[in-house]
Amino acid sequence: MTGRRRWSTDEILDTAEDLLRTSDAESFSVRKLAAALGTDPSSLYRHFRNKTELLRAVADRILLAAMEGYRPDGTWKQRITALALCLREAFGEQPQLATVWGRYASGGTGSRLVMEELLQALRAAGVPDEQIPVLYHRLVVLIAALIAAEAGVSSITAEEYEQGLEQFRVAVLGADPERFPALAFFAREVRPLGADRRAAFEEIVDGYLAQIEAQIP
Repeated sequence: MTGRRRWSTDEILDTAEDLLRTSDAESFSVRKLAAALGTDPSSLYRHFRNKTELLRAVADRILLAAMEGYRPDGTWKQRITALALCLREAFGEQPQLATVWGRYASGGTGSRLVMEELLQALRAAGVPDEQIPVLYHRLVVLIAALIAAEAGVSSITAEEYEQGLEQFRVAVLGADPERFPALAFFAREVRPLGADRRAAFEEIVDGYLAQIEAQIP
């Protein structure tokens, strides 16, 4: 009698990534993953204790891929900005996992590489060692929040985006100037949430880095 195939950890994560490209983290389950692999859920628990641990491992793969395309060149601010953009691009290809990273974090190699580079960049900036942990934490929270917010927009369909855009136009251009005077005044210049997100991302990150720079003795 032929035994059931044993799947490697990498094969399990490959399949999990494929499933997450067409579904979100909430609807993802170990049972669905096992069905896609043609095995029993109990066999997957030999590799991962639960769904959360599995999702963290997939998210860490995204971080690892981002770090493979990152080069620590330039000033400390250029390094951090380049790293943030690498993370943005990597999660842009797998937006369902952006919220997983922000919610559950990760303790894998990819996570450690990101942490190491950010801490080194802050040290290179001349930030006193006692201030670095707090500034690092705020920086990671900011980057993760920006990426998760963008993922929410990028994961919707083109039809859903167009519907939202039309509702935005109606709400803004049709604003009552007596009740919403500022909105009515700026109506033709205000842009929807999904517009020009890369520039907004860079400006927000750069603004926080400028705050850090201003605190350096």
